[in-house]
Amino acid sequence: MTTAKKPLSVRRQAPPQSIRIIGGIWKRSLLPVSALTDLRPTPVRVRETVFNWLFHFFSARWETLECLDLFAGTGAFGFEAASRGVRHVTLVERNRIAFERLSATCRKLDGESRMTLLFGSAKQTADRMVSQGIRFDIIFLDPPFQSDALPTLLPVCADLLKEGGMVYVESPVPLDENRHDAGGERRGKWEICRRGRAGRVCYHLLRMQYDAD
Repeated sequence: MTTAKKPLSVRRQAPPQSIRIIGGIWKRSLLPVSALTDLRPTPVRVRETVFNWLFHFFSARWETLECLDLFAGTGAFGFEAASRGVRHVTLVERNRIAFERLSATCRKLDGESRMTLLFGSAKQTADRMVSQGIRFDIIFLDPPFQSDALPTLLPVCADLLKEGGMVYVESPVPLDENRHDAGGERRGKWEICRRGRAGRVCYHLLRMQYDAD
């Protein structure tokens, strides 16, 4: 007598419980990963590539840079930038659990003097910064893929950039320069300086070409 075999169950790969900072003074330090639906840690090799790109463009004044991470999540980009020696990093996160873990990690690494953590909406926080005249050299823009936040936030990011600043963007599909050409109050067009793909993640480094007054 034979018995029917049960179909093999396919186990979904669980997200990592922590990720590592890969360079700088906090190299190998662990960043906890909360079990949140919208949390999507950027792979190590992508982060390494992105910081190689950024150092290529900003190496001459790396220690003077001001960075903003509008969807901080695990803090991977913000802590990596601070670890590698930028002047200051501002992290924005609206999820209370993720924000509390960011705060705990910042205290553990003794990073309070070089990092500012803000709890709240990315859009509202960015709008407030624009009205206050705050500007950044590098903005990390890695929203949840299902949010469709890029068309709303890219124009605001254009207003938040210092001259020569850049925006790092992750998205589920490659960006089209012709689709994201509006620059908020400071009108202009995005130039994609670098791009890559890792699995379902498309990543880009953008620079704003502002229209002449």
